[in-house]
Amino acid sequence: LNLFILSPLTAKVGKTSLIMSLVGEEFPEEVSNLVMVPPRAEEITIPADVTPEKVPTHIVPHRCFFPQLTQANVVCVVYDVTNDDTIDKVITCYLLPCLYICSVRVPIILVGNKSDLRCGSSMETILPIMNLFSEIETCVECSAKNLKNISELFYYAQKAVLHPTAPLYDPEDKQLKPPCVRALSRIFYISDQDNDRILSDAELNCFQKSCFGNPLAPQALEDVKTVVWKNTSDGVQDNGLTLNGFLFLNTLFIQRGRHETTWTILRKFGYDDNLDLTDDYLYPELRVPIGCTTELNHLGRQFLQRLFDKYDEDKDSALSPTELRNLFCVCPYIPWGAEVYMTVPTTDEGYISYHGYLCQWTLSAYFDIHRCLEHLGYLGYPILTEQESQTAAITVTQEKEEDLEKRQTQRSVFLCKVIGPRGTGKTAFLQAFVGRNVENKGNSSSAFSPYAINTVQVSNQEKYLIVDVEVEFLKASDASCDVACLMYDSSDPHSFDYCASIYKQHYMESNIPCVLVASKVDLPEVKQFHGMTPAEFCYKHQLPPPLPFSSLFLDSTSKNIYTRLAWAAVYPHLNGSDMSNTSFWLRVALGSAVVAVLGFAIYRSVARLK
Repeated sequence: LNLFILSPLTAKVGKTSLIMSLVGEEFPEEVSNLVMVPPRAEEITIPADVTPEKVPTHIVPHRCFFPQLTQANVVCVVYDVTNDDTIDKVITCYLLPCLYICSVRVPIILVGNKSDLRCGSSMETILPIMNLFSEIETCVECSAKNLKNISELFYYAQKAVLHPTAPLYDPEDKQLKPPCVRALSRIFYISDQDNDRILSDAELNCFQKSCFGNPLAPQALEDVKTVVWKNTSDGVQDNGLTLNGFLFLNTLFIQRGRHETTWTILRKFGYDDNLDLTDDYLYPELRVPIGCTTELNHLGRQFLQRLFDKYDEDKDSALSPTELRNLFCVCPYIPWGAEVYMTVPTTDEGYISYHGYLCQWTLSAYFDIHRCLEHLGYLGYPILTEQESQTAAITVTQEKEEDLEKRQTQRSVFLCKVIGPRGTGKTAFLQAFVGRNVENKGNSSSAFSPYAINTVQVSNQEKYLIVDVEVEFLKASDASCDVACLMYDSSDPHSFDYCASIYKQHYMESNIPCVLVASKVDLPEVKQFHGMTPAEFCYKHQLPPPLPFSSLFLDSTSKNIYTRLAWAAVYPHLNGSDMSNTSFWLRVALGSAVVAVLGFAIYRSVARLK
């Protein structure tokens, strides 16, 4: 902390004596005609262990201070309480205007020295000056000679930097500033764990313990609520503290000079001196090596379940748009747009189910871990879970190459790229994965999502499969995934040629398993204009035979395709060998074909009856 002590060029206000008393805890006297007080004090650093706030402090005495003021954290302006001229000219006509000329916005402490030589106080003269400049934190009258208020000067100077008033409170309006209200409101909503808009005794004690280390005694809790009740009309309700009561309590702390209480709360919840959440809080460091992925672990899912239960007010295991907005009320924006309703499974009413909610968080953790950590930070994960940071909610998986070598994986999230020419039905394929038939139900929303995510059972384990449609497949990096789904339109003679080209260019020499899907099997099949049929192509390259898909039949046939894709992603080492010829996949393919044929026959019969 850089503490600049300023005085004018000519006034002898006792600045040097003040510094010597501050450091040496005694007033320097003349001894044997030798003046012990130096004509100018040098810069001094005081170690942290001897300061009130345990912060190392660098004291810099200045007269010609224009270039150096930008280095100051706090400025003490010293005047002589026995000399009104120093008050008028030094403060109003010289020092403070210079602070504005230099565009410096640092806390200012007015220090009236030589109080031992004056009867009464200079505060009547100083108060009007303090009201003119918001940078002035306080005024301290002291005496370097008898050490009166010397330690207080030190305390207020450090407090002005560590716990400034200006960001929190408007002294003219006598109320909290809007950024402070927003920050404290977020803290209130996070601490209101049952979402009843009231902080109960249990919630207040959790909050108190989180911020200050210890809960309040029962009588202390009652005293707090009594003070709020006597001073506000709606601060206490159902024997708990409302948001207005919480804001009043912090206003009272500040008005009584206990800024450090409010600042302790704010900093515990991640705020900096400008009342912005710090980057260290929102974006804790998480190292993700190349080839590794990020997933929510059980701690993350437990927190998200608590959050879901808190805001699912009607307890229907789904979040309505209003409930979803309430859940993200502690964020500066709602991170999920209209596209989320196209990405995850929803209820019949179109609400996000608990399953869909976890799917969306899983998608966020996989594709954009930094944004996921940011949102968990806004929602108060480190505070509510008593973890050091949001990274405790995330698992960084083992590198994919190691999984291939060991022929097993602990991952639970896998990426499937759906690749095919335009008009193949890839969007319908995505929507079918989350249980929607776009042709029958239509799409009332104009939102579009290139992703769909759902869970699939693989070896009696639930795995998340992300299906990603590649609209334009242009570069090699687009090919990276856990399994590639090459989709062609069985009714378009030019469609398969595109898939064959993509396979040869990007997947034939890779370790990425591929599954071919023939879409629109409800339409008449045509011969593909390629050198060989899709079945022959698959046989030649040791791929499973193409799986049939129709958006008209959201039955076991479609579900089997997604299961097949998930199996290929979980067991990539079987690609090109067992995957292509085992009896398991033969049964799968035959079963799929039978269901598809039966479904198509039923569809034609119903159409004839109509």
